[in-house]
Amino acid sequence: MKPVVDFIIEPVGDRYNNIHKVGDKELILNTEMFNHEYVNRKGVVVATPFYNPNKLEVGDEVVLHHNVFRRWHNVKGIEKNSRSFIKEGQYLVGSDQIFMYGKESKWVCMPGYTFVKPIESTDKFSLSKEKELIGVVKYSDGTHSKDKLIGFDPVSTYEFVVDGERLYRVMNKFITIEYEYRGNEKEYNPSWA
Repeated sequence: MKPVVDFIIEPVGDRYNNIHKVGDKELILNTEMFNHEYVNRKGVVVATPFYNPNKLEVGDEVVLHHNVFRRWHNVKGIEKNSRSFIKEGQYLVGSDQIFMYGKESKWVCMPGYTFVKPIESTDKFSLSKEKELIGVVKYSDGTHSKDKLIGFDPVSTYEFVVDGERLYRVMNKFITIEYEYRGNEKEYNPSWA
């Protein structure tokens, strides 16, 4: 089957990333299906559409919106699949729900998006371990150079873990300033990521 404008994606692993191995046991971190933080956000392209301006290919790994693989309850309490669901293991995904794609961990951002690595807070009086609304560009669509220190709007961040690093996906239109990167800023990556 060749779709017209949407991609057919299958998840990498399960729909939810809520089980972690601790030694030889499994630890379930979350049992709520409505919590977006534990929904899998990685998939693999199974079929490309006729209209494919970003040249994604079959086999490319993609970073997706959390609602693609999510299940939910409707107003009557009946469990439903997302609107992307075709059949178990296959989902129809628009290019606006794909934020980044790549082969062998070489990532390319879709137009309009930048992924930012948070930096460690140097404020002794702050309870937060990272500086808020400031980060270092890790992946970009070409709008911002890699390793640039940038600032962004408070409502623009969306958290991802990519290749073991916690990153914020920021829309380019919400990046408000480019700072001079001195190189002494420490990137903040908590151990759980």
